Amino acid sequence: MTFSERYGPWALIAGASEGTGASFARQLAEKGLNLILVARRKEPLDKLAGEIRSRSRVECVTATIDLSADDAASRAAKAAGNREVGLVVLNAGADPNGSIFLDNDLANWDALAMRNVITVMRVCHHFARPMRTRKRGGIILVGSGACYGGLPGITVYGATKAFDLVFGEGLWAELRPYGVDVLNLIMGKTDTPAHRELMEKLGMPFPSDCASADDVAAKGLERLPHGPVLNWGLADEDAGYAGTSAAARRQRILAIAEMSAAYAKKQ
Repeated sequence: MTFSERYGPWALIAGASEGTGASFARQLAEKGLNLILVARRKEPLDKLAGEIRSRSRVECVTATIDLSADDAASRAAKAAGNREVGLVVLNAGADPNGSIFLDNDLANWDALAMRNVITVMRVCHHFARPMRTRKRGGIILVGSGACYGGLPGITVYGATKAFDLVFGEGLWAELRPYGVDVLNLIMGKTDTPAHRELMEKLGMPFPSDCASADDVAAKGLERLPHGPVLNWGLADEDAGYAGTSAAARRQRILAIAEMSAAYAKKQ
C-alpha cells in the first residue's frame, strides 16, 4: 500500500499550529492526506490551514481545542465527525512551566497531566478502535528524552512522558496483529517556538545543536512502521541516552506478548 492508502484518507494532528506539529501537517499534505488540525490558539492554526490549502489539493479543517481541558478528547472526536481518520499524531505536550514542582500551583501540573496523559489515552481509545476494525492505520506519540528518568525542574513533565512511552509500547503490542502501527517518537533538543519561549523565560541561551522540526517529523513518518520507539539521534541498536536501545525494548515487548499469549491459551 502507498502511505495514503495505509494511513489515510484523513490525519488528525493535535498540537498542529507550530513547530513539529506544523511540520507534520505540511509533510502529510504533501503525501496526499486530508488534515484535521487541532490546537489551542486559533490564529496560527488558521494561518497554517490557509497555507496548506493554497499549496495542495487536500482538504483541511481546524478545531480550536485546549488539550488540557476535560472535554478535549470528545471535542477532537466531534471535529473529526464521520471522517475516516487513519493517522493520529499527538504532538502537543510541551512543559510551559519551567519550575520546581512545589514552587508552582497544582492547577498547572493538573493541566499538564491532563494534556499529556488523560487526553492522549482518550484520543487513542476513540480513534484506534476503527483502525483495528479496518486493520490499518497509525498513531504517533511525540515524546521526549525526559521519559527515561526523573529530572528536577521537569518532574511532572518527565513523568507524563514516561506514561506515554509505556502506554505507546503496550498499544503497539496490542494493535500490531491488526496491522495498526504505533510509534513513540522520542525527541531530543528540537528547535520549536515552545522550546525557544521556555529558554527565554528561564533566561538561558538557546542551544545551538537542536534538531529541526522538519527533520524530526520526516523521520517520525519514515519510522512509523517500525515502532514502538524511535530515539532521536540514535540508531535502532544504540542505547545512548535512553539506557536501553529501541531494538532491545521492541524485543522485550514481543517476548512478553508471546509469553502472555501462551499463558492465555492454557487457561
